Amino acid sequence: MRLISQPSTLNGIINIPGSKSHTIRAVAIATMASGKSFLHEALDSADTRSALVAAKTFGANVEIQGNTIIIDGIGKNSIPAGAFIDVGNSGTTLRIFAALASLSDTSVKFDGDDSIRQRLMTNLFSALEKIGASIKSNSQKCPFIVKGPISGGKTIVDGISSQFVTALLFATPLAQNDTEIEVVNLNEKPYVRITLDWLDKQGIIYENKGLDWFKVKGGQSYKPFNERIAADFSSATFALCAAAVTGSEITIQGLDFNDQQGDKKVFEYLRNMGMKIEKNTDGVIVKGGTLKGLEIDMNDTPDALPAMAVAACFAQGTTKLVNVPQARLKECDRISAIATELKKMGAKIEELPDGLIIEHSELKGTDVHGYYDHRMVMSLAIAGLGAKGNTIIDTAESMKITYPTFLDDMVALGANYKLQAE
Repeated sequence: MRLISQPSTLNGIINIPGSKSHTIRAVAIATMASGKSFLHEALDSADTRSALVAAKTFGANVEIQGNTIIIDGIGKNSIPAGAFIDVGNSGTTLRIFAALASLSDTSVKFDGDDSIRQRLMTNLFSALEKIGASIKSNSQKCPFIVKGPISGGKTIVDGISSQFVTALLFATPLAQNDTEIEVVNLNEKPYVRITLDWLDKQGIIYENKGLDWFKVKGGQSYKPFNERIAADFSSATFALCAAAVTGSEITIQGLDFNDQQGDKKVFEYLRNMGMKIEKNTDGVIVKGGTLKGLEIDMNDTPDALPAMAVAACFAQGTTKLVNVPQARLKECDRISAIATELKKMGAKIEELPDGLIIEHSELKGTDVHGYYDHRMVMSLAIAGLGAKGNTIIDTAESMKITYPTFLDDMVALGANYKLQAE
């Protein structure tokens, strides 16, 4: 599908859907628990469905009642022999469930779409093999086969993707013995803190020094739970940046600023650039205005890079988005991709190894490529709201991966969006 984006002014209220990060972590814990867990207001998206496929393949029973997911977990039962899991486009599902599969003495095969087959797995494979897993892969990527059981011990993991650390932290409490994990080069620290919050809710026993070393007690178990899933700051980024780009005032509802999600920092970034942001009992009122360029360390917020690059085009002076090398390892190389597509629209933008330098630019609508990457498509759709003429984005169907209601939510605010078959 192609999405046609035209200049717009926004107004109104937007409710943000559930967090992908929280939803998939909740699905993983519920899968391994013994008994029924209830996930209220979980994100309904392609990535969530990939996680639920993994849960079912592990042997969990899954029901959906309205906006609640009910999962009857497998507890200490074995994963069925010959299990095969297609994770689609979900890297979070891939990494977490691959580690959980290493607890089983049966073989589990993983694969996914073309994008997933390019995603880095070497660091997780190495860490799991050091504590007893056997992994077969021709390319150190999907497709691969995992077989355990891991027994605990000492391991080391490169945290260039925080998902590797999260995966180990979810699996090792269920190993027979204690596990000592050394973490090097950790990016995206807030995502690990989200993981630790879930472990704390479960009463999991572990020690940690900063986020660089963990000792996880073995022989533990997960308990069924009843939880409301927090709204997604990553999704809220798009409405926030849209208001910045169009100079509009909108109210964003449903967010919990006490949550550990890293992308809540995007509100801080844009406030520092000159946007008016006011929290009240109804939500967060955000209003675009004259933005000024800044240097922003985005290591904690890699998913926000494409949208922030768009907002930076509308800021006076120079904006530097730095210290986010892991953005090159997502569904696509988002540093290169957003630079390439915004240049087509007239942006003055330069790539750095770990980020971007962006000058104030007058954007013009044109045909751009979405890379089958949900965050690229939605960011370019935001760019089109402030550009002159029509911006036409291909691979628009990828929005459903994490934010299937994006189009409806933005149109309700006044965004001039139209879908068109390719």
